[in-house]
Amino acid sequence: MSDTPLLPLAEARRPLYAGIDLGGTNIKSALVDDEGRLLAFHTQPTHADRGPEDTAARMGRTVHVLAAEAGIAAGDIARVGLGTPGPQDLQAGLILRAGNLPGWDNFPVRDRVAAHCGREVTYANDANAAAYGEFWVGSGQEYSSLILLTLGTGVGGGIIIGDTNVEGAHSHGSECGHIIVDTSPTARTCPFGHSGDLEAYASATALKARARQALAAGATGSLAAAVAAGADVTPILIAREMEAGDALASELILEVARWLGIGIVTLMHTIDPAAVILGGAMTFGGDASPVGRAFIDRVRAEVRARAFPVLAEKTVIRFASLGNAAGSIGAAGLARLAARR
Repeated sequence: MSDTPLLPLAEARRPLYAGIDLGGTNIKSALVDDEGRLLAFHTQPTHADRGPEDTAARMGRTVHVLAAEAGIAAGDIARVGLGTPGPQDLQAGLILRAGNLPGWDNFPVRDRVAAHCGREVTYANDANAAAYGEFWVGSGQEYSSLILLTLGTGVGGGIIIGDTNVEGAHSHGSECGHIIVDTSPTARTCPFGHSGDLEAYASATALKARARQALAAGATGSLAAAVAAGADVTPILIAREMEAGDALASELILEVARWLGIGIVTLMHTIDPAAVILGGAMTFGGDASPVGRAFIDRVRAEVRARAFPVLAEKTVIRFASLGNAAGSIGAAGLARLAARR
């Protein structure tokens, strides 16, 4: 369920749009009105092991579920947006290679979902969709342009300039997690096999790997004690131990923030956005948590130390606000854009 309150149908401004956010674990779907206000939200397991056609069929049926929850007919939905992990061929509607969806390579996901829901589908990268959601009705709605970085298992990216979603000539635009931040011979490698990219340093996968490395080297403290007692090494555990004062946990999280700041400076110097928004599961509680506040303060400090003064002073860096609904609301927003053109 989304944390965003639902709008009563009587208060909705039509037309209405549906958005679907496909993840490796869950599919999140939203129905919104013309102002991006949420009328219905639905989550279901992806069950990627059942194959892409099964999942495409369930995504298509979700449009009808959303309509029923809101008290409308599916035909009242003007258009559907779909965000999926990449790499993709957006024009052809294909997932080319989805690392967390084995067996989905070269699957025509856009057209199969359209066939199952009976509506035209606008297709986007999932992080780009989330970026548009934050730009439209989230933390970025007061800015003319933004970069969203989604911090989770990997590092996703989305760039919005004006009402333009930066997709690129080959459907690989806004792949911010794969900019290079370390060219040394010992640079870490991301799950795609890229050496030295931001994802290899600022993702949950990277954080857990660094923690295990430090613990194997003999690090002590409350984090080490918790793991020795059987706790799994997770960002949640590391954040908890940082809040409790563990030196290693603090070092690990602030190291992620330092690398993230380095990557953000490169993106700022390339795009000059009005805002950089940090979202995803690994934001350590955001502004509501002392760990989240320390994390973003360290990111900002790195940016101030490295960016041109005007950019360092004027570029806003803040947390996302739409939570797990960002991708589905953004996908619906991109469908709205396509319908209005």
